[in-house]
Amino acid sequence: MFAAAIFDMDGLLIDSERPIMAAWIEAAHTLDIELSHSQYLQVVGLSTVESEQILASLLGGPEAYRHAIEHVRRYLQLERADGSPLFPIKPGAAEFLSALRERGIRCAVASSSTRRQIEACLGSLGLLHHFSAFAGGDEVARAKPDPALYLLAAERLGVAPADCIAFEDSENGARSALAAGLRVVVVPDLKHPTEAITGQAFHVLESLHDAVPHLPHWFPPAPAEKLA
Repeated sequence: MFAAAIFDMDGLLIDSERPIMAAWIEAAHTLDIELSHSQYLQVVGLSTVESEQILASLLGGPEAYRHAIEHVRRYLQLERADGSPLFPIKPGAAEFLSALRERGIRCAVASSSTRRQIEACLGSLGLLHHFSAFAGGDEVARAKPDPALYLLAAERLGVAPADCIAFEDSENGARSALAAGLRVVVVPDLKHPTEAITGQAFHVLESLHDAVPHLPHWFPPAPAEKLA
């Protein structure tokens, strides 16, 4: 059994990858460039620096990239017409986090987003209280797939990496967790990880809904006071 759970955020807890992809495709249209889904998927799971380099190349250079990212920022600041969040909670995420909380399992987030972005996003969705620790991309020198984010998250939880399960949607995220010594549950989002990664995964699930039945096997039962 495991003592803690560490989660990626984008594409795993929140459905952010699709709106962000839509924003970049629309930004490319303003430059009279057709940016396809498959082209955009090249940057999913990469660091900010790597993503910038690829997108600048696809859009025609640094100046075009600067124009596009300003459009993306404006797009992502707009609220949906019906008042719903731009980045909704992924299916099963709230249910699974609540179940972990009931069992007294400590949880953390290890995300390439900044610490401020993590707390703002999860706070706006009412999920922040489920987490005891956070590790943001602005707090480490090297991004995923380097293990630094997961090592920092485990350290802040006070739990050995080997005693944690990581939940990831991207290949680079899974590589990061594996390199840090965690077991990894892969829940693919826009881009399915390669067989090399899924072959090393503890489990591969369709959604976090599917993780709930595994709780009794992965995590110890709640202390007696939790059951009272």
